Amino acid sequence: MPPLAARNLPSADANLVGYARVSTFGQTLDAQVEQLTAAGCSRIFKEKVSGARADRRELNRLLAALGEGDQVVVTRIDRLARSTFDLFAIVRRIVDAKAQFRSLTEPWADTATSTGRLMLAVLGGLADLERDLIRTRTAEGRARAKERGQVMGRRSSLSPQQKQEVRERLADGAQLADLARTFNVSRSTISRLRPRP
Repeated sequence: MPPLAARNLPSADANLVGYARVSTFGQTLDAQVEQLTAAGCSRIFKEKVSGARADRRELNRLLAALGEGDQVVVTRIDRLARSTFDLFAIVRRIVDAKAQFRSLTEPWADTATSTGRLMLAVLGGLADLERDLIRTRTAEGRARAKERGQVMGRRSSLSPQQKQEVRERLADGAQLADLARTFNVSRSTISRLRPRP
């Protein structure tokens, strides 16, 4: 059996694609880019954005450009995602593109190995658990808010008294546009208060 270091090396024809990220504009990408270049990455996608954001432009460009046999390389897995759920979702997209994922710092995070594939399955289970916990906490929070008499959803732009006044003025023939200007709301807000025929 080849030594562990050799087993973790990509094949010579693998297309290594790096991803480097820092959270703030005060931080530098230089150290990550240097490590990814030394690891043999032919192309490196770089961005300065929070890992909690789902709409990371460079990450989405990388995922869209992946082809069979490519290998996505990061210096640490927290550069790719900040939660188990997000990490699993991103790695799943990589694997679905018939590509591989590898972290330079965490040897277990390598989908080319049996250990890495096992960890991916474990991540999937943890992601499901995380999603269920979030759903449960959200439902419990809503239930507690309702018990306290809090109204869920966005606050109405008109008070109950204002709504009654709008209804009365509409019944008297007032125009939508005039009422919208008077109450500083949109025409659609006023329109929703019109009596149904």
